[in-house]
Amino acid sequence: MTKEFKGSINLDVRDSVSDWDAFLPDKAPKGAPNVLVVLYDDTGQASWSPYGGRINMPTMDRLAQNGLTYSQWHTTALCSPTRSTFLTGRNHHLNGFASISESSTGFPGYNSHIPPSNATMANVLRDAGWSTFWVGKNHNVPIDEWTAGASKKNWPLAQGYDRFYGFIGGETNNWYPSLAEDNRYIDQPYSPEEGYHLSKDLADQALKMIRDVKQTEPEKPWYLWFCPGANHAPHHAPQEYIDKYKGMFDDGYEAYREWVLGRMVEKGILPADTDLTPLNPMPQGTFSPTDEVRPWDELNDEEKRMFSRMAEVFAGFSEYTDAQVGRIVDYLEESGQLDNTLIIYCADNGASGEGSPNGSVNEGKIFGGYPDDEEQNLTMVDKLGSPDTYNHYPTGWAAAFSTPYKMFKRYTYQGGVCDPLVIHWPAGMKARGEVRHQYHHSTDIVPTILEACGVEFPDTYNGVEQTPLSGVSMRYSFDAPADGQTAKETQYYEMFGQRGLWHKGWKAVSIHGPVSGVSNFDKDEWELFHSEVDRAEAHDLAAEHPDKLEELKALWMAEAEANNVLPLNDLQIIGNPKDFETFVGMEFHQPVPPSGQYVYYPGTSEVPERSAANVHGVSYKILAEVDLTPDSQGVIFAHGSRFGGHSLFISGGVVTYAYNFLGIPPEDRISAPVPTSGKHIIGVEFTKDGMGPNREGIGPLKLFIDDQQVGEQKIRTVLGHFSLCGEGLCIGYDSADPVSSAYPEPRFEFRGGEIVKVVFDIADDAYIDVESHLAAAMSRD
Repeated sequence: MTKEFKGSINLDVRDSVSDWDAFLPDKAPKGAPNVLVVLYDDTGQASWSPYGGRINMPTMDRLAQNGLTYSQWHTTALCSPTRSTFLTGRNHHLNGFASISESSTGFPGYNSHIPPSNATMANVLRDAGWSTFWVGKNHNVPIDEWTAGASKKNWPLAQGYDRFYGFIGGETNNWYPSLAEDNRYIDQPYSPEEGYHLSKDLADQALKMIRDVKQTEPEKPWYLWFCPGANHAPHHAPQEYIDKYKGMFDDGYEAYREWVLGRMVEKGILPADTDLTPLNPMPQGTFSPTDEVRPWDELNDEEKRMFSRMAEVFAGFSEYTDAQVGRIVDYLEESGQLDNTLIIYCADNGASGEGSPNGSVNEGKIFGGYPDDEEQNLTMVDKLGSPDTYNHYPTGWAAAFSTPYKMFKRYTYQGGVCDPLVIHWPAGMKARGEVRHQYHHSTDIVPTILEACGVEFPDTYNGVEQTPLSGVSMRYSFDAPADGQTAKETQYYEMFGQRGLWHKGWKAVSIHGPVSGVSNFDKDEWELFHSEVDRAEAHDLAAEHPDKLEELKALWMAEAEANNVLPLNDLQIIGNPKDFETFVGMEFHQPVPPSGQYVYYPGTSEVPERSAANVHGVSYKILAEVDLTPDSQGVIFAHGSRFGGHSLFISGGVVTYAYNFLGIPPEDRISAPVPTSGKHIIGVEFTKDGMGPNREGIGPLKLFIDDQQVGEQKIRTVLGHFSLCGEGLCIGYDSADPVSSAYPEPRFEFRGGEIVKVVFDIADDAYIDVESHLAAAMSRD
């Protein structure tokens, strides 16, 4: 709000009195804390050492030993929705984030645009005198605003953050990330060969931001939201961290579940009588088959070696990132800021089951609907975690790292929503090294931070009446008894059609897996758990307490109506034509020009794949207008990475179009001698005249120079996406991870001539395969 001017104004400045206080921003209360929130991805409680897991987290252990570990802290079961609750303190449907941005639909709870009535905590803290920073993963920018030319009103700077450095989508290559700084896309600062890893880069940037503030405003507190790419796929880590875990998961995920349950009890996380739930707990037909777990003793020796190595890589990735967080904590201690910094260290949902029963060395195959070649995967076991792979572990490890609970990420059982949380604030809490069992949720983080900072959320913001915060502060629990009563009474859950509700120690969950296509929500059977005594949700009491179940079901419906949860969406977009057609009518459509032509120019940043010309599953023509010299070389256009993409480039006196099918060797290449100097049109034409057994496009590819065909061969093209996030369309260079192994150098920028423009034409086949488009979208959580 504008402050009142308390000076005086007369004709002559000599007779007037100035009032600087009317124009200067508010200052935070004296002694107000800094706030550091560390939010990992895709991590079940049973993963990490503070909870008894095998993955060593020295920084988190240190904070837990001098702070509090929460045993019953919960999330929404999915990435973007949980993160939206950290942004605003409101339930995810109220934020428009029922799901991830890429699977938005045109309903109030599902559109991924946070309404003005849900102002962010960062705005409030900044107005109250804090510096505000967001480093790492975003995934809360609506899909229609990802491009360089789109509105930035939902980018971090407009959401109250003074600075942003990270990636916009749900995941990125940790060796070759797609980065943004503030309101623009940028190139990564150096290469993996020079020591680059995303986790390290993010910590470097976070430290710069904090140091800059303290250099000029030493008394000003700050709020930093630090969101590493870990532990979301792809699982990438330096080899020395992967090797730390060699052999540590050879006993398999079922043995791990038995082992870690005992450790969790020993740590005081779970009651001694907690039972282990079944590995595959849901009835057939109520969930997606891709979420099944293969029993360990049914695997052959090579599969066991591969699956164990995938867990080792995941563990190394997690610990390496914890070490980067440790650099921030070390700096806070050295600079005297640690004691009065409220540190919240947690994860956004349960362990990820997106790896399917067999895992993958390139998860793009899973989400593109193309089967993994297990034999080929096995040849890559020693390259897992390196730039050569884009790996994800199998569902068995998701179940293990979510022990003792049912299922994992996306499910509203505890396996999807019960997550690790450690809070450290020596200046604000007396307790040290204790466990807290009060039931809480991610909507409670904003109220907790605000109370700790002595800041109230306003009733109106920028003239807009605000929706009340959905959560309650956890501040009371800092010095409460470990088993003291929780301040929370009710929390609803919903994800992709599965429903749940917790109320005063009881929880009801529908037996209806996410994205299952079952529909018939009014006929759902529900389970009832007395979570106060059955933390694992192992014992269904619906038959014994039908009245309690009906009470909770009715309460769920009331919460749904109050939070924009309806209509429920469990559409099974793969293998269900009717559901597929329904979704097509609801999803966000990137408009196709009437001509079917997209024109691109050099000197521009990469175009995100969802906003670029869609050449997947269609016939297409690509025409590049160039002015060549004898020295011309480099990439004319490139889209994708070593894990899938296509590129047109000149090297060694030859012009080549390379199509990289999901990283499966060999690349399809068609080449011809570079034409003489001067203006030319270099073009390719792909005609889809059939489909392969996995719906990949098949047909002839022709290479043209001016009006002459200079080459032809048959190729196959991907139906889904080249990448899940990042690796957009580039003109005059290849971003980050190269599409083709034939380049003589990274990026291979065009020089020795001019690219006038590149035209993509899909006018003759403007069909967009939305089914695969959506399959990839659902993976980006």
